[in-house]
Amino acid sequence: MIALAGLAPSGLALALAGAGSAAMLRRSWRHRQGMIVPLVAGGWMVLIGAAVLAMLAIGPIKGLALAATMQSAGALAVIWQGRVQRQPARMPRAEAVVGDAAPEPLEQRARLWRGVLRVLLAGPLGMVAALALALCLAVYLPGDPRTRIVLSGLAMPVLWGLAMTWTLADRRLLRALAVLVGTSLLGLGIAALGGAA
Repeated sequence: MIALAGLAPSGLALALAGAGSAAMLRRSWRHRQGMIVPLVAGGWMVLIGAAVLAMLAIGPIKGLALAATMQSAGALAVIWQGRVQRQPARMPRAEAVVGDAAPEPLEQRARLWRGVLRVLLAGPLGMVAALALALCLAVYLPGDPRTRIVLSGLAMPVLWGLAMTWTLADRRLLRALAVLVGTSLLGLGIAALGGAA
């Protein structure tokens, strides 16, 4: 009980860091002229910096677990707060300005072969990329090997979900293919190097 009470201020600080970084990233992504690079960099620096500080203050395993949990809760609070905002009505296609941003994936004309390729990229290939990153976590995380295996196993579906989301949102199939194949090869190579050492 005393240990949990000692973690409460750290957890609150991590939740606030997660909320602040999510707010910065969200504000940048919703900007009309495109992403604001300083806000994106600042959001990720706050997120990673808070996790590193927690690992140094509490310990590598407890700090990482607390940071992942509380920062996610803070970020979800920001997302939940913005769920009731309504999007403005879209202009008809005839009134759209020629210099507007590229259309969203759902605005494109549907093609069966593109859908099949997206499913193959997001499903099996996304799973291989997520597995490669999870293996890197299992090899390089500090702590007991059993704990590293459990943490990498828990990270695997999250990483796969991120890979699927990004692949389905990206309009360019070749770019998605290149990133997923590159991530798979690089992750498996790095994990193999760490396992051999």
